[in-house]
Amino acid sequence: MPAAPFAAARPLVPGLLSSLAAVVLAMGIHLLIPALPAMTVAVVLGILAANLPGSSQAVAGILRPGLNSAGKHLMRAGIVLLGLKLVLTDLLGLGWKTFGLIVAVVLLSFLGTWLIAKAFRLPGDSPVLIASGFSICGASAIGAMAAVRGTAQKDTVMPVALVTLCGTLAIGVLPLLSKPLGLSPLEFGQWAGASVHDVGQVVATAQTAGAAALAAAILVKLTRVVLLAPIVATSSLLERRNRPAGSKMPAIVPLFVIGFLAMMALRSTGWLGAPVLETGAILQDVLLGAALFGLGSAVRVRELLGTGLRAVLTALLSWLLIAFLGLLAVRLMDS
Repeated sequence: MPAAPFAAARPLVPGLLSSLAAVVLAMGIHLLIPALPAMTVAVVLGILAANLPGSSQAVAGILRPGLNSAGKHLMRAGIVLLGLKLVLTDLLGLGWKTFGLIVAVVLLSFLGTWLIAKAFRLPGDSPVLIASGFSICGASAIGAMAAVRGTAQKDTVMPVALVTLCGTLAIGVLPLLSKPLGLSPLEFGQWAGASVHDVGQVVATAQTAGAAALAAAILVKLTRVVLLAPIVATSSLLERRNRPAGSKMPAIVPLFVIGFLAMMALRSTGWLGAPVLETGAILQDVLLGAALFGLGSAVRVRELLGTGLRAVLTALLSWLLIAFLGLLAVRLMDS
């Protein structure tokens, strides 16, 4: 009997090991080219693995069970550890005006993106997944929202690819606009934190303007991350209301979101020393990187190009919307 769980897990091993190897490679590339976030590199490596002739067969075959497991379970574990980046006192120190403006950016960009996706008639849960990723925290938010809605993993592939594409676009474009818009380093950091999707992409964008910009960007961005829990919980409540009586209901607050909040509370106590926090940050990067490689490996470029034009237009319009809302919020913060 004890051997049964190991037998069931054996098919997952090749894919999980390949995901971990991809994370090591992604982190190595990030060290060589700091402007490229490791998480973005991990998604790109997954897409390449799925579409290059030498690796696509293995990705679709022996590696697939482990890659699917990484995309689902390691993503949730990484979201839990993301809570270790948040300190309540830092967020409260923003002041009610700044906090309210950040909340407004998230809610308006979420609603705006959802309406754009609906206007382009994107199918299934794509509108809410894309809205979550663009407005809150990239692929992590997509994974969390997909979990509470019971979305099939294959249906998260396109939203993850789009949020990665536009977040990478922001790394190159936003710094070029800083001077024409007359932004100080602090204002540029706030803008990056309010409008770029993934935490790693925010860091890569803001660090171009110096330490002050980076600190402001991280604080604003993590405030957006805090909103992951209430928005996911609200979506879960709506999902429960819309499901027929007798069907399986999603948890109001999923276990991994409770874990995320618990890690945030633990970090806020000040009990955790620097070594523990550094270890947690590394482990979080490994887990999310492996998950994103797994999700990226499900992207078939030919299929995406053939069916994703409306989705690409949705993503670009959403990217412009949140950039505008973020810039407007920064102007209002300083007024």
